Amino acid sequence: MTQFQTLAQRARMALVMAGTALCLQAEAAPTVNKFEPAAQVGGSALQLNGKGTRVRLVFKAYDMGLYTTKRVGTPAELLALPGAKRLQFIALRELPGTDLGRLFLRGISDNTPAAQLTRHTLATTRLIEIFSGKPKLMPGDTFAMDFVPGKGTQFYIQGQAQGEPVGDDEFFTLVLRIWFGDSPADKPLRDALLDGGKD
Repeated sequence: MTQFQTLAQRARMALVMAGTALCLQAEAAPTVNKFEPAAQVGGSALQLNGKGTRVRLVFKAYDMGLYTTKRVGTPAELLALPGAKRLQFIALRELPGTDLGRLFLRGISDNTPAAQLTRHTLATTRLIEIFSGKPKLMPGDTFAMDFVPGKGTQFYIQGQAQGEPVGDDEFFTLVLRIWFGDSPADKPLRDALLDGGKD
């Protein structure tokens, strides 16, 4: 391969990457589904902080809503905010449960020091088991994660509680880091979830 051919190939790759980036930006559109403006979790009144759409490659995977006790506009504010929280999801395409559980675990791992992650092995294992127990989530199916301080994280699929609450307060912080850590799963989604908290 000549130097010219190599440069031409690199230029084509750059164009493809730029096109993909534009597609991702275009897919970071308003959510398909509506989310209730308020929710009750563990006796606490929560408000919808923001909503957005998770995009993988060029496919919309799920809509997501973040509920908090008060408005927050940055990841740091969210992670420091005490009190109950809810992460609400609506599937936009077929999502294999096992794959979803593994993606959540990868998101936690990408944003958590190994020593800290080791402390929550039982909780992360349970997270995978919960979603693996559902072979497929179909478009329109819902799932949620409710956090109540001192009680843990309750997982729901189609509005049905999946066993007992999992983990402690620190574990839910690890879960939040999937979308709000240093390596978020989807930056446009992160920004959309926090957009409602900005002045």
